[in-house]
Amino acid sequence: MHDLVIRNVRPMGGEATSVSIRDGRIAGYGSTPDNAAQALDGAGAILIPGLVEAHTHMDKTLLGMGWYHNEVGPALIDKIENERKQRRILGIDPARQSARQAVLAASLGVTHIRTHVDVDTEVGTTGIEGVLETRERYRDIVDIELVAFPQSGMLIRPGTVELMEKALQLGAQVVGGLDPAAIDRDPKNHLDVVFGLADRYGVPIDIHLHEPAELGAFSMELIIERTRALGLQGRVTISHAFCLGMADHDYVAALIDALANARIHILTTAPASRPAPAVKRLVEAGIVVAAGSDGVRDTWGPYNNPDMLERAVLVGLRNNLRRDDEVALALDTCTYGGARMMGLNDYGLEPGCKADIVLLDGETLAEAIVSRRPRKMVVKGGKVICRDGATSITAP
Repeated sequence: MHDLVIRNVRPMGGEATSVSIRDGRIAGYGSTPDNAAQALDGAGAILIPGLVEAHTHMDKTLLGMGWYHNEVGPALIDKIENERKQRRILGIDPARQSARQAVLAASLGVTHIRTHVDVDTEVGTTGIEGVLETRERYRDIVDIELVAFPQSGMLIRPGTVELMEKALQLGAQVVGGLDPAAIDRDPKNHLDVVFGLADRYGVPIDIHLHEPAELGAFSMELIIERTRALGLQGRVTISHAFCLGMADHDYVAALIDALANARIHILTTAPASRPAPAVKRLVEAGIVVAAGSDGVRDTWGPYNNPDMLERAVLVGLRNNLRRDDEVALALDTCTYGGARMMGLNDYGLEPGCKADIVLLDGETLAEAIVSRRPRKMVVKGGKVICRDGATSITAP
């Protein structure tokens, strides 16, 4: 028996059909089985795979808390140090806050999240433990992947390396890094630790690289060299990668070729205030490009929310993607691109894929993306969890 049939849907804005779901997976399209346990009318909605939030910080969001009056200085280190202080002052509970973001994201059609969770000598692995609690509690509505993230640096704060290892032992699935030259000021040893942990625990790597221009390019070259030398092609992500937006186009072209050869993924948040990787150019080079919202209403800034349709619009705006097929490319960074980055082998709309799907209201795919209306339906693992933007699932 089919668990669910949704009639009159348009996969990726194509011709109307019916989708059948059995045992939590897409069984097929076309003819409608008579023995479905539940049959719903899609009313001509556009069917897309679940949205993928490939870079966020769920342990630090201020969702549901009082307004934070931001007076933080402009430098990256100012924001990092202020955040450590405000965690104590504001009483940010990683389990509670990550749960609030998880439920909101799920109601917006996000079915998979990669979240970077702070590990440092002040909070230890409290953030990891809190988000692990959320991952288990809400596993029926969203899959959450944790990155052990040394936000305050590793080598400059003795004891952090041991805490990173503990985080992986507790259940973090990815090892993170941060600005090997600008923050730790020791790129060789920083990358020794990151790649060493990845090798020891058999996990992928995701490194924040805010470093600009030639400095960032230098760190990027070191990451590329190690990826090749250790045979980690397809297992490494560089987040932000602002150096790919520098003005030296020949240097950037050489970096792009090297990234493609090493099969290193690039994550962009489509920032408004920093140079950014050119999404279309990277995709044309064969590089997997994913997108994320980064911090959601936190001490770094009041902006962002977990709506990955909005993020697709921001990717489109930042990259001057205007044609309908280009708008679809922007959405790809928030769906298939994120899924490829995270290694989700059963993701998509093909028969046999996990039934993590979203129904969008719109005349065409591009119109649905830019309109960002409430999601008509969200299905996770074959079960409807949200209708018309409303969900019965509550957050603390």
